[in-house]
Amino acid sequence: MIIDVAETYASAIWQRTIQARKSRLSPAAARALLRLKFSRIDLDRADELAGKAATGKLTRSEERELEDYRSVTTALELLKSKARLSLKKALLSRS
Repeated sequence: MIIDVAETYASAIWQRTIQARKSRLSPAAARALLRLKFSRIDLDRADELAGKAATGKLTRSEERELEDYRSVTTALELLKSKARLSLKKALLSRS
């Protein structure tokens, strides 16, 4: 439950910080953000932690690590959302 509340606060803070609908990124910056992704090692580790979480076998350290993966995922998705909106605005402004 604490993780869910922390994620909600973090998501809200990121949304206010990024302001996806207000400012625009250059097309080059937007495309660069859209290329960002987790490494295979990180994807595998996050999957492993999620599996352990489903069985209730995470240590405190692993809980924190999984929370960090979730936070980074949320931030990355918010940045990519801003990038997609910026590219869409750039395309519409040329029309």
